[in-house]
Amino acid sequence: MSMTNLPSPASDTSRTTTQHPVASAEPRRALLLVNLGTPDAPTAAAVRRFLREFLLDRRVVQLPRWLWWPLLQAVILPLRGARVAKKYASIWLPGGSPLAVHTHALAAALQQRLPRLRVAVAMRYGEPSLARAFAELRRQRTTKVLVLPLYPQYSTTTTASVEDVVNRARSMPTRLLAGYHLDPGWVAAVADSIRAHWQAKGRGDHLLLSFHGIPQRLADAGDPYPQQCEASARAIANALRLQDNAWSMAYQSRFGREAWLQPATSDALDALAAGGVRKVDVACPGFAVDCLETLEEIAMLLSGRFAESGGRLRYIPCLNASPAHADALAALVQGELDR
Repeated sequence: MSMTNLPSPASDTSRTTTQHPVASAEPRRALLLVNLGTPDAPTAAAVRRFLREFLLDRRVVQLPRWLWWPLLQAVILPLRGARVAKKYASIWLPGGSPLAVHTHALAAALQQRLPRLRVAVAMRYGEPSLARAFAELRRQRTTKVLVLPLYPQYSTTTTASVEDVVNRARSMPTRLLAGYHLDPGWVAAVADSIRAHWQAKGRGDHLLLSFHGIPQRLADAGDPYPQQCEASARAIANALRLQDNAWSMAYQSRFGREAWLQPATSDALDALAAGGVRKVDVACPGFAVDCLETLEEIAMLLSGRFAESGGRLRYIPCLNASPAHADALAALVQGELDR
């Protein structure tokens, strides 16, 4: 993991964000949890708003604006809005999007463990935005902020994108924790969640660790994300004392036509099925909480595809707001504050 120290700028906006109750009389320091974001409703209009902001981020799509903007507006958003909305509707919870529900629950669990901090939530895309979060923290006279992007593995497409906005929106001394892919508490929490799944349901024939993919050209340009994913996967496998043939890793959620990191999760599952594996357990250690990519893509879409090959895919949920996850992140935060 690494820390980025960000000097304080002079100004910001002044709207609101979601806060969790502070349990002590010292609200001067804050922990800001940042996740990717989500549409605010499982509707085509809401999904289009979310996708527009997401796909206009130059960290995500690096095509020239003159080429990308008309393609996005005329083709991608009209075609994908309704289709993706149906996917969100299939996983929507009574309290809203799973990503938002679990992120706010995790923030509440961290607030209980870190009573001397004010714990707040922001999203890189959608609401509550980073700008609103910093405006609210400034209104509350916060003096220092630790920003924790909920991306265990650093990537220019995720953590660096958060840092871009933090640089513009911050309004007090700020530090950013840029990844925790080998943090012992986090590794232990992931391994224990997999072990608990096995204890409850029996162990599958193979464990597949699936991470979100990025374009290969970004890795070729020096993005450390694939190396950090590999290190995380190896650490988790070692914690579980797995032999090399008992587990593997892959990358999911490809978008567009260019080459992405390999192997693709769908291809890895096809290969396992072709090799006679009939029961595969899939965990997604790159995702802090469950979301569309884990619940719909893995647990529904790819599970159905694997079943067509005669197998059974058992999805192991993300850490979400589990006590082990909250304990691990609280210890990580406290360790940084004590430095």
